[in-house]
Amino acid sequence: MADYPITAIVLAGQRAGVVNPLAERAGVSHKCLVPICGRPLIDHVLRALASASNISEIVISVEDDAKSGLAPIIAAHQRADLPIRCTPAATGIVDSVLAAAENRDGPFLVTTADNVLLDTSAVDTVRAELAQADAVFALATDKAVLSAHPEGQRNFYRFRDASYANCNIYGLADRAALRAAEIFREGGQFQANPGRMIRAFGLSNILLMRFGLISLPAALKRVSRKLGFNLSAAHFTNGALAIDVDNERTYAVCEQLLAKREASAQ
Repeated sequence: MADYPITAIVLAGQRAGVVNPLAERAGVSHKCLVPICGRPLIDHVLRALASASNISEIVISVEDDAKSGLAPIIAAHQRADLPIRCTPAATGIVDSVLAAAENRDGPFLVTTADNVLLDTSAVDTVRAELAQADAVFALATDKAVLSAHPEGQRNFYRFRDASYANCNIYGLADRAALRAAEIFREGGQFQANPGRMIRAFGLSNILLMRFGLISLPAALKRVSRKLGFNLSAAHFTNGALAIDVDNERTYAVCEQLLAKREASAQ
């Protein structure tokens, strides 16, 4: 699986009728077009995906009114061997993923347009993990995240072995594994909605995780049994990968980390 071509899905949509504050400040229609370090948010994501190996195509899930703004960004990264297309975003995360994956067998890599610190090593790590799993999500420990920036992330999932932050990149081995996206059917953050977590993972699993009574590997085994497929975690040592552009605070953090990374690459 690690060597197979993979379809990358970039979620760039926004809620109907809701103006993102960062987009409003920047004078653009969509958050994905907000500039950071001189380039739109999504440009950084597309650059990482276009540089990774075995990405066969990129599908951007976004509303039609963003296409004109996206056109020059897409043109900068599209190649004969890497088509990039837009598909209309649906009203929720899971429906957007399903629409973007339509008529494709997988495997799939899913990320978001505000995941500006994404790099090719992260893509390669998730893809390699798909060799032994139906669905993959990425995590970094609290120590790694806070080492990257003390204000980068404030919410962590606590397990017996460590506390982790989600890194906003997912792998799905095939169309059958798309049912993993059903976890997100209701949208929103799990930590803010206990009922959503219980419906997805089961009450006993949630209690064990909530009070740090179970290790991450043990939790993955239990949740895999609950969901009916093999769920795996890719571990990132670079804690910056758990930081994306959610608000003014994280925009400032990402801007600082991006500038530092780009300076070191020169």
